[in-house]
Amino acid sequence: MTATHSPDFTCPRVLSVIPPMTQLNTPYPSTAYLTGFLRAQGIDAVQEDLALALVLDLLSTDGLRAVRDAVDALPERERSPSLSSFTEQFERYAATMAATLGFLQGRDPTLAHRIASRGFLPEGPRFESLDVYIDEDGGDPLGWAFGALGVQDRARHFATLYLNDVADAIRLAVDARFEFVRYAESLAQSQPTFEPLAQALDAAPTLIDRALQRLARAAIERHAPRIVLLSVPFPGAVYAAFRIAQTIKAHDASIVTVLGGGYVNTELRELAEPRVFGYFDYVTLDAGERPLLALLDHLAGGRSQQRLVRTFVRNDEGAVQYVNFVEPDIAFDDVGTPTWDGLPLDRYLSLLDMLNPMHRLWSDGRWNKLTVAHGCYWKKCSFCDVSLDYISRYDAASAATLVDRVQAIVAETGQTGFHLVDEAAPPKSLRAFAAELKRRDVSISWWGNIRFEKSFTPELCLELADSGCIAISGGLEVASDRLLKLMKKGVSVDQVARVTKGFADAGILVHAYLMYGFPTQTVQDTVDALEYVRQLFENGCIQSGFFHRFTCTVHSPVGRDPAAYGIQLVPLPPVRFAKNDIGFIDPTGTDHDALGIGLRKAIYNYMHGLCVEDDVRRWFDHLPHKVPKPSVKRQHLSKALAGR
Repeated sequence: MTATHSPDFTCPRVLSVIPPMTQLNTPYPSTAYLTGFLRAQGIDAVQEDLALALVLDLLSTDGLRAVRDAVDALPERERSPSLSSFTEQFERYAATMAATLGFLQGRDPTLAHRIASRGFLPEGPRFESLDVYIDEDGGDPLGWAFGALGVQDRARHFATLYLNDVADAIRLAVDARFEFVRYAESLAQSQPTFEPLAQALDAAPTLIDRALQRLARAAIERHAPRIVLLSVPFPGAVYAAFRIAQTIKAHDASIVTVLGGGYVNTELRELAEPRVFGYFDYVTLDAGERPLLALLDHLAGGRSQQRLVRTFVRNDEGAVQYVNFVEPDIAFDDVGTPTWDGLPLDRYLSLLDMLNPMHRLWSDGRWNKLTVAHGCYWKKCSFCDVSLDYISRYDAASAATLVDRVQAIVAETGQTGFHLVDEAAPPKSLRAFAAELKRRDVSISWWGNIRFEKSFTPELCLELADSGCIAISGGLEVASDRLLKLMKKGVSVDQVARVTKGFADAGILVHAYLMYGFPTQTVQDTVDALEYVRQLFENGCIQSGFFHRFTCTVHSPVGRDPAAYGIQLVPLPPVRFAKNDIGFIDPTGTDHDALGIGLRKAIYNYMHGLCVEDDVRRWFDHLPHKVPKPSVKRQHLSKALAGR
């Protein structure tokens, strides 16, 4: 039933919501930052994680039975091996799920022994992936991954495969768009028109939709907010955010709904679709603190709509209008301390789905998110969105402020692990941060992203390790000095080797983000880059890495000036909704998709210490043509590290 009472915005309660789907092991930090900031301004602010709530609802006894009923409703010919396995073992799933979730939530660690024995959990098709691990001595096929004492890790990996089998059943029987970390992503990612999303929202709700609607209504009834903020970081959270807003408006149309977050900041900068405002009253861009203060002032009658900040509205003529009354942003030192109050920190799931040692940090364990500085101090990389606020506006907090926040967060959460979520944490700030932690005798564990620049000396690496740094990631991108110069990375391969070796020698795990398919990258460039990567592993410089395919975005220097990078952009259709990724034509004609298969195989083996001595051309044996010999000498980096 729709409420009819008149709204009161003089002292409104503000509810910030994490929509499905994001991470399951730790809260996405946007609502924690917004809630902490608003409370510091004296505003009644609360928060909810509906992403976690939805997953736990689907994995409850009632949720599992609803999925089983959906499978049973399918004709026999439409049941895949995954669905057949799920229904055949359903009673075992129902009997083991609660205990397994308790284990993944850290409440029952001793269950690891039963799970690791492989006699406790039902096993579906996802467990077939274990067959790729071959032990030539006939022993434990996962010994290389977990070691003799890794019972907890082994159990988490098996439990994650178990959950993925259930997710497959949900996707195949209930909603083909569902995944644990994204939902209906294709409806929003670089989608020029709102029509696919509108059709999905007008369609009959699925089992997942109905669960989300029920959870959203319960959150509204529990908190009674006048304003609801939906922070959407990724395309895979957009559909659910709109479903939540749709549910809120049906429940009480007077509740003000606001859309913001990383997805909005990158993809909706040219928003022109009025139908969006049937779900959201306002859409804000970039850092949310100043736009929210202006909006709250407007709703309370303190300022006109024309004095909103970085905010899209639908005007009286029904057209989308962007309003940006220029006011200074809140200094990063003054945004306040994020708070996780109200989020169920004991219910997050510590998964282990990827054996990549850095990627597992993303899904394994409860990490407090913290930002050293807003934006990027380098802001020159040609593949990056350097023109946008989240990169271009650099503003660092003092070391004293950062450690104040660390101590407040540890006192609130009881957790001492921190993930620094900067685009690239500045070396000067990290040095001061480490010194302040030591001065106050504060013991934490932390990891984050940096640039592999020469300021990170071996001495600084040791200081960071002493302060609690356990892992560092950084972009090597295409390991080619020619392409690194074209990218304006400001580093060379030799420099990266020296910096990463300093971190590794200090006992810090080093992960390299690697790229292929950059404009004008040739097969020779790719082979040479892989040879450099092989040598980085061989010399103990890096322990983890991941190759991703280059994507051109409209906000990057490549997208804004393609001719300077030797490419031609593929024209986009008229855009009224999302705009970000853009195709391009590279005259080199390199088949990067085929090369990518070999790059991923190589990095997987290198991370496990396998085949590091082999000629890198072995990874491209699947190609119909031979690849050229590396032009890089096999001992190049070992000589560079030795100073020769």
